[in-house]
Order: sequence, then structure tokens, then C-alpha cells
Amino acid sequence: MHPAYSIILFTTASGAGYGLLFLLTLFGAAGALPADPWLGGVGFALALGLATAGLLSSTFHLGHPERAWRAISQWRSSWLSREGVAALVTYPAALLFAYGWVVEGTTGGLWALAGLATAAMCVVTVICTGMIYASLKPIRRWNNRWVVPNYLALSLMTGAVLLAALLAAFGQTPPALAWLVQAAIVAAWLLKRGYWHFVDTEQGAATIESATGLGGLGKVRLLEPPNTSENYLQREMGYHIARRHAAKLRRLTMMLAFVIPLVLALVSALMPGLAAAAIILAVPCVALGVVIERWLFFAEARHAVMLYYGAAAA
Repeated sequence: MHPAYSIILFTTASGAGYGLLFLLTLFGAAGALPADPWLGGVGFALALGLATAGLLSSTFHLGHPERAWRAISQWRSSWLSREGVAALVTYPAALLFAYGWVVEGTTGGLWALAGLATAAMCVVTVICTGMIYASLKPIRRWNNRWVVPNYLALSLMTGAVLLAALLAAFGQTPPALAWLVQAAIVAAWLLKRGYWHFVDTEQGAATIESATGLGGLGKVRLLEPPNTSENYLQREMGYHIARRHAAKLRRLTMMLAFVIPLVLALVSALMPGLAAAAIILAVPCVALGVVIERWLFFAEARHAVMLYYGAAAA
């Protein structure tokens, strides 16, 4: 699939925003974070800003962005619509909890209920985002059980790193949070490795024989190409990245998104003098690594329609 930059920004920025918002509201409601108005204000501005920027960027990929609001009406059948509805429902609860934190100076009592509701809706929204791709049967690399857990794990990981960096900017580097960041990185790392192993070893369910219905006659091959020049389907659905380039980008993803941030989080937990600098440095590493990972997620996907253009399997 052609990796559109607007969709990459959508899935990475909104994932990080909802991950941070989830941890802010969950820990805030539990009283695990100080009810500092400045901390709350900056935290919610960052979380909601990332989520909003990601959601708005997703409309740039549409032929008519001005009609994007109509997609919400199809929530009964569309995961894209459900994701939009869930995102909108998250805002009132998040703003209510932010008001309690920033203006009233408290995150307990009834305000805590708003925080827990926000955390729950963050999870629902990220699940819907993952299901947009996991529900597409023509793309085997997306239509599998690994996609949604990976979206959730990467959202939690980026949110945890952002929260740790935010607290460090306010002079707070709790070791417990550094260990949480490490656990989130390891979980996301293992799930990403599991996903790559699955897509590399799983045989495509669709072949040119099954697509044409001629499998009973023997091996099917393309006699002539269906067109004389590249068309839209080939550009969008038939994007191909060389295996050697994909392998290099996977290694780069591993280093930037997982290995280096894990080392920096360990330094933050064990060396108080370097804690703030280490965890803040992890933010750009994770951001760049996740962007590369998401680019690969789209670039390596193969649509079944390419069977009619010469692909052996999809």
C-alpha cells in the first residue's frame, strides 16, 4: 500500500496523544500524580493537541475533506466511523477532568469518574483505529490478530515516554514511572516482533488461482498485462518496497523505537542525576522510530487486487 503521510501522522500522533491522555487521566484519577495546575494544563494541552492534530490530518487523505463529518453517521458498519464517534465522545470527559485538575485543583471525587471515563474511551478509540485496518480482509498483513494489540502497545509506549518526559520537565523523575516506561517498551517490542514474524511466515490466503476461480484447471498465469501504463490501483495498492530496504528499516525501527529508549529509561531509573535528560532524549528517538514503523506497516502491506496485475499471492 502507498504510505500516505497524512495517515502516518494520523496513526502516530493520535496514538501518542491518546496514550498520554490515558495515563494522565488514569493516574490522575488514582491520585498518583500531583494536582499541579501547570502540570495538568500542559499535559492535557499536549495530549489533546496530538490527538486532534492526528484526527485532522486523517481528513487530508480524503478526496473531499469537507465531507469528513458524514463518515460519523456510518458507525453501525464502519470502524472508521466508530473511531470518529469514540474520539468525539472522549473530549467532553477529558475536558471535564482537565477542568477539575487545572481550575479546581483536585482530581478526586466526581472528577475522578470523568478521568476514568476518559481513560476507558482512550482505549476504545485506539482499538477502533486498529480495527480500521484489521477489518480489511483483502490485506492479509492487516487482517490478523496482531494489529490491534500492536496499536494499543505502541500508543501506551509513546504515551508513557511522553508522560515521563513531561514530569521530568516539571522536576519530577519518579523511578516507578521509569520502570513502567521500560515495561511498556518491552511489551511493544515483543508484539512488534511477533507481528513481523507472522507476516513473514504466514502464507497468503488468496492466490491468482483462487481469485480467478480457475484453480481446478491447474496453475494460472497472467497472459498479458491488463493495461499498458500504471493506473491508480497499481500506485495506491501495489506500492512495493524491496526486501533489503525493509530489513534495514526494521532494524532502524528496533534501535530508535525500542532499544535506545529502553536504555535511556534504564538510565533514568538507576541514575537520578541523569534521569531528566535521559527520558527527555528518549522522546525524539521514540517519535522517529514509530514513524518509520508506521511507514513500514503501510509500505509492506499487499492488497489482493494486485493478483490481477501479476502478483503470485496476497
